[in-house]
Amino acid sequence: MRPSSPLTPRPWRLLAALALLAMTNPRAAFAEPVLPGAPLPPPATQAAAPAAPLAPPASAAASFRDEDGEPKLSLPTEADRDAWLRSGFRLGLGVAYGRLRGLDHAPNGNLLGVLVRLGLRLDADWSVLASFQYLRAQAAGGLSGLRFAGTLDPTWHATRHLSLAVGLGFGGIVEGNTGRPDVDPLPGTLSSSYTLPSGSPPLPSCSGVGAAGLARVGWSTVLGPR
Repeated sequence: MRPSSPLTPRPWRLLAALALLAMTNPRAAFAEPVLPGAPLPPPATQAAAPAAPLAPPASAAASFRDEDGEPKLSLPTEADRDAWLRSGFRLGLGVAYGRLRGLDHAPNGNLLGVLVRLGLRLDADWSVLASFQYLRAQAAGGLSGLRFAGTLDPTWHATRHLSLAVGLGFGGIVEGNTGRPDVDPLPGTLSSSYTLPSGSPPLPSCSGVGAAGLARVGWSTVLGPR
């Protein structure tokens, strides 16, 4: 047998080189044959692709909460004319004007003042209100004082606009300096009480309190929520 040349690789060495090349770079190992004695090519390098952003896990997305909280749906709007039919507290302020007529020749006078009405709306048909009037009674040579009254008025709302009320309470008048002259007999000449037969001529001033009644027909129109 002829001894092998040191420059000629043996078969088992060639197989070992191919196995090593296949382990390091499979594509380069099988892309082209490797000739005996040829230097091994360097392993091919691939450009690393940018990694895609990872999606948040489903549990993290489910546990995320908005800072403003969950959205809330607005309540359905209600017309003002329907809101006034619901039960609740009612307060009314107004200006009152009228004329006070004296009975049996008592002095008359014009009335001007304020009206305060407060109470409860029970339902769409009924209300219980209390009315208070503070009016100035004024007339040339007649009344000059304050007329007041307070009544409790059950009110029936016949329609959305029409209401009927009947009230009962108290009322009175307080007069100051009217300028009316004294009448006979003079108070200094009487030793006991004396009842004048009529209201004419009138007393210089008159003050008193008595029962008062009220009958009211109202017509209201809704202008807004207040």
